[in-house]
Formats: sequence, C-alpha cells, structure tokens
Amino acid sequence: MKKRLVLLSFCFMFSFSNFAQTGKVFDKLSHTSKILKGDRNFAIYLPPDYETSQRDYPVLYLLHGAGDDQTGWVQFGEVLHITDKAIKEGKATPMIIVMPDAKTKRLGYFNDARGDWNYEDYFFEELMPYVETTYRIKREKRYRAVAGLSMGGGGSFMYALHHPELFSSACPLSAYTGPLTVDEVKKMAKQYYNLEISDADAEKYYSTHSALPLIESMTKKQVESVKWYIDCGDDDFLYEGNSLVHIALRKKKVHHEFRIRNGGHTWTYWRESLPEVLEFVSNTFHQK
Repeated sequence: MKKRLVLLSFCFMFSFSNFAQTGKVFDKLSHTSKILKGDRNFAIYLPPDYETSQRDYPVLYLLHGAGDDQTGWVQFGEVLHITDKAIKEGKATPMIIVMPDAKTKRLGYFNDARGDWNYEDYFFEELMPYVETTYRIKREKRYRAVAGLSMGGGGSFMYALHHPELFSSACPLSAYTGPLTVDEVKKMAKQYYNLEISDADAEKYYSTHSALPLIESMTKKQVESVKWYIDCGDDDFLYEGNSLVHIALRKKKVHHEFRIRNGGHTWTYWRESLPEVLEFVSNTFHQK
C-alpha cells in the first residue's frame, strides 16, 4: 500500500510538472477602442512560468494574414505547441505573444486612405499601451519585436519602418511589402475601394506604405536599428517584393537575414518559420 501511495504521488508530481511547463493561450480577449469606435479582439500567449513568477517578459506582436483573425496563429499556426517546445529546448526565451485582430470592416493593419478607419493609430495608441500595462511586459525597445505572415508581414515591415524606435527586431514572413509602383496604388484604390485618388495622394501613400521607398528615404542607421529576418518561399506569389527589399537592404549595406526556402504561401511554410522567428527575436532580447 505504501509503495502504491509513493508511486501515485510520483505520478501526480510528474503530471503536475509537465502541466506547469505548458504555456496558455487566450484567443477571445477584447478591449474598447475609441479610435475604431468599438471593442477590438486579440489573442495572447503567456509563457509556462507566467503565473508562478513575478518577472516581466519581452513581447512579440504576431500578425495574421488576410482572411484570418486573431485566432489564425493559434488554430493554424500552432503557436502554443511551437512556442512551448522552443522555450523547453532553450531555443527561445520565455516571452508574451500578442496577436491582434485585423479582420475588420476595413482589411489591413494601416490607416485607411479615406481617413475614417485608422487601424495603425489604434495599434500604437491603444492596443500596445493596453496590453503592455495589463500584462507583465517589458516596455523598452530592446524587449519588443514584431512578426507576421502575408498581410501581417506587410504590417511587420510598415510598423518597424514607421517606428524603428519601438522594435528591436522584425520578422516579415511571405510578406506583402506594399505597392511596388504609384500606379499600383491607384489601381488598388479603384479595385478595392472604388476610389479615384489623385497622383499626389497616390504618391504620398506609396512613399509611406511601401517598404521600398521607406527604406530608400531612411538612413542606414535608422533601418539597421531594427534587426531584420525576412523569409519567403521560392514558390510564393509575393516573392518579387521580398527579393526587391532584400536587394534594397543590400544596396544600403543594412545587415539582415534573408531566407528563401522550398515552399509556397501556406500554413505548412509558416509553421516551419515560427521556430526560427522565436529564436531570432530571442537573440535580440538578450544582452550581447
């Protein structure tokens, strides 16, 4: 009987230990936005020791692509399993991962060209301050990173280039890098919004919402203050924009990581990317 009790106690402790090593994901959280005039959803990953420690954590903002919402990286990207595994293996530092919802009445992470749906303002002025005061998040640049896939890769590019003072690293995956020409801006406005815009407005949008002119207009020091990890499949339809960004960074002599792997615009590809992203951002969080 005594041996059985010891065995049961051991099994209980072993099970509890395994349970304690699991992070948690909450994917139906929300808060009120004055800018977007309503409640906005987000998901969050909390590392395994969050509830048992008193420490503050670095943060990764992980952006979904078009057609998904804040649950995309949870459901299809397997963020809980992949992050837990990376932390357990010592390849990633414990971190908080915030996944906002950009599947709104106006698709995307940016301020609308018409000026009445300012999602980017919401992200920086409301979402970021809300999560970074609600959860135990380190609020310095060196402990903050952004990553995302496809449309979210575009958000990663734009957010880090618009605010290099806020992010230590950025990891665009299979990214939409923004319109490649001014004419493309005008075509997009007509196609998606049935909106005719002037040459001047198209030029302004191109210069502020495309990675290529942004990189060209910024100093090497500004761009290089963010550590870059860019990853795109060789069969991806967004290959051209990512390759042009790589070339632009090379011409500016900005150190960056550029990966071309076998694959297309798929969740299989992005699930394989996530462990590398977690390791890369973890290295930027650490003291050199």
